[in-house]
Amino acid sequence: MVAPAVPEITEEILHETIDARTESLVSLRELGPPDFVHLLKQPIRNPGKQVGVYHHVTGVDASSSASLAAYINTLTYKEFGQSATFKTLEGTYCCYNAFSRVDMRVHAPFPGSVESYCVDERGEKRKATDELWLETYLCSVLRAYSYADDGSGETIRKIMGVRRFNPVTNTETEHRFLSAAEQLFFKGWQLGSDSVVQVPNVVSNHLATGLLKYFHTTGRYASGINLFEKLRSQNVEVASLLAKVLFMGNEEVDGARVLYQAIKEQPMDYVMLDTQAQFLLKKAQTAPTPEQKEERLRMALGCADRSTIAAPSEFGTWARLAQVYVAMEDWENALTILNSCPMFTYQDKDSPLMPEPKDVVLPTLPETRLDEIDSEPEARYSEQVDPSLLNLRAAAYRGTFKQAYNILTEMTAKIGWDQLLKIRSNVFVMEDEYRTEKQDPQAYPAKRNASTDALRGTPDHTANGEASEASSEDGEDGDTEDVGQKLQTEPDVDSVAPTFVSNGNTEDLERPSSAVDPDVAKKAENETDEEHFSRLNNKRLCERWLDSLFMVLYEDLRVYTIWRTQMAQYRAQSMQYKKSAEEWEILGSLAERLQHTDEAVEAYRACLGMRFSPKALTGILKVFEKNKSTRETVAATIRLVTWQYRWYSEFSPELFHTIRTLIEDEGAVKVRSIIQATNLPQNVLDLTHHYAALCATFRSSGTDG
Repeated sequence: MVAPAVPEITEEILHETIDARTESLVSLRELGPPDFVHLLKQPIRNPGKQVGVYHHVTGVDASSSASLAAYINTLTYKEFGQSATFKTLEGTYCCYNAFSRVDMRVHAPFPGSVESYCVDERGEKRKATDELWLETYLCSVLRAYSYADDGSGETIRKIMGVRRFNPVTNTETEHRFLSAAEQLFFKGWQLGSDSVVQVPNVVSNHLATGLLKYFHTTGRYASGINLFEKLRSQNVEVASLLAKVLFMGNEEVDGARVLYQAIKEQPMDYVMLDTQAQFLLKKAQTAPTPEQKEERLRMALGCADRSTIAAPSEFGTWARLAQVYVAMEDWENALTILNSCPMFTYQDKDSPLMPEPKDVVLPTLPETRLDEIDSEPEARYSEQVDPSLLNLRAAAYRGTFKQAYNILTEMTAKIGWDQLLKIRSNVFVMEDEYRTEKQDPQAYPAKRNASTDALRGTPDHTANGEASEASSEDGEDGDTEDVGQKLQTEPDVDSVAPTFVSNGNTEDLERPSSAVDPDVAKKAENETDEEHFSRLNNKRLCERWLDSLFMVLYEDLRVYTIWRTQMAQYRAQSMQYKKSAEEWEILGSLAERLQHTDEAVEAYRACLGMRFSPKALTGILKVFEKNKSTRETVAATIRLVTWQYRWYSEFSPELFHTIRTLIEDEGAVKVRSIIQATNLPQNVLDLTHHYAALCATFRSSGTDG
C-alpha cells in the first residue's frame, strides 16, 4: 500500500518550531499533540544555506528510538515537495509521553549515529529508559485513535499537515499494544479523561476509552474479553469494561451476569450502575411489547437514579437519568434532571502551537486523484454564506453542553416546541412570576424559608461547576430576556383583562346585590394566594446555562422554520430554492442537530450536487448504514476514504468500522465485488480495498479463511 504524501511546512527561523514545542510542554493537559517531525535540509546548488521543514504524524511505531529513526529515514529517500533539489542533513522526531509528561526525542544526522533522549516540562534533557519508551508507545497508539478523523474532515481541518497511520495493522502489533495496555492499565487515570468526566478513575480515562474504541473499530472482542478478564481479577471495577465488550460482541447474557456479580461486591460503583442503565435503556428501545418496555425502563430508572447518588458530581450519571425519563415520556422530570446536571468547561485535545510558517507545500499523490474531490478547495473559497447561518451557536457546542443540547432537541423532536415551553413553565419559575414576587417581598412573611428567599434573591444564578461558554454571551448579572416571553405567540389573558376605575374613588361604588360577603371573599383570596405560593415554592430556578440552551434552541428552530417555509413557498410556485454549497451543508447540520433526518439528507444532497463535501457525505452515510443500503454505503465510503488519503490520512476508525460492518453483513466477496464494480479509477478503489484487506488480516466475521 502506497504511503500518503508528505506535507512540508517551512519555518521562518531555523529550529524555532522545535523550541516552540519545548515551550508548550508545560501547558499540555491531555494525551499531548500529534508527533512532530523536523528536517534540516540544504539546497544542492547552495550548500551555504539551510532550511527547516516539518510536519505532524500519528500512528508511527514509537516503541523504540530505532523505529522512529526508521521513519525519519523513509523521508530522506522519498521524493516529495522540493526533495529533488534539497539534501537532508538531519531529522528530529518528537513524541509526547503523557504518563511521565516528557517529550521523547530522536535526533538522526545523515550520516551519523542516532541519539535518543527526552525533554521535561522545564526543557531539560533526561535519559530515555525502557519504561519511558513503553509509556510513549502506548500514548502514541491512543493518540492515533484520538486524533483520527471520523470521515467528516472536521479533525483533519483543525491541524495543518498531519499524516495519520493505522498504529495496529495485524495481530502481532495488536499483541504488543494490549500487552503495553495491560502493564500500564492502572496508571491510566494519569492520562486524564474525556471532557464529560469530572474525575478520571481506573475505568474512566483516555486509556480505557482508547481500548474500547479499538475493540469497537476492529471487532476484536475476544482479545478485549481476555484482557479485561485478567485485569478484573486485580480490580473488580474493571467489570464495567468487560461487560461493555461483551455487549459489543452480542454476548449480553454473560455481560449482564458479570455486572450482577460485580455490583454485589461494589453496590455503589457508578460506572457499573451507569453501564446497566445504558444497557437496559437500549433493550427498552427494542422491546417487543409496551409492557416489557415499561419494565425495562423502570429497571433502568432504578440503576440511573442510584448512579447519581454514587457520583453526584459526574455529568454522565445525571444525563443518563434524564435520557431514561425522556424514554419514559416523563417530560417534567426529564427537564428537572437536565437542570441538575453538573456542567464542565470543555477541554479540547492538545494541539501544536507553532509560529507562523514561511511557506506551506501540500502535495497530492496521483493515487488520490478524483475530479470531484480535487475541485473542492477552490469551490469552497468562492462561496457566500448568510451571516444568520454562521452565527448558530449550537454548532460550536462540545462536551457536556453538546450532550445536554442533544437531550433537549430529542424532547423537542418528540413533543414539539410549544409543549416544551409549557413544561418549562410548569417546572421553572418564569420571569413574570419572579417579578411578581420581587415587587411584593413581604407578601408572605410567615412563610419565609430558604426556598422563598432563593426566589426573592438575585436572578444571577450561575451554572453548576465552572462558568461556561454557553452563558458567556448572556446579559450582565444573568438578567436575560425570558425565552418563554419572547416566543409566546398568544397574549396572556390576565395581562390584557380590562381594569375598571372610577376617577380613583371606590367609595361611591354600590355593592351589587349578588356580591360575595367581604369576609368570605378575603378568605378565598388568601386560599388562592397560598395555593399560588405553594405552587411557586415547588418550582425551581432554571440554571443559567440551561436558559442559554433554550435561547440557542429557539434560534436553531427559527432558522430551520424559515428555511422549510421558504422551501415550501418556492416549490408551490415551481421555483428553484437557491443556496450555496456551504449554506446547504450548514442547513443539513442544523436539521441533523434538531433530529430531522430526512430534511438533513435533503440538504446534504443539495450540497453534494454543487461540490464535494466530506461532512455532507458523512451525514448521508449514517443514513445509508442505518437503512442497510449496501451499494450507496460503499459508494460514499470510497469517496470519503479517497478524500482522507488526499489529506494524508490512511486511517479512519469510523470508516474502517463501516467496511467491517458491511463485510459482516454481506460477506467479503460481495463487498469487494461492489467496490470493484464502481465506476471510479482503479487507484482510488485500491484505497478502499486496503480497508477490506485489514478486515481479512484480523479475520473479521464475513472474511474468507
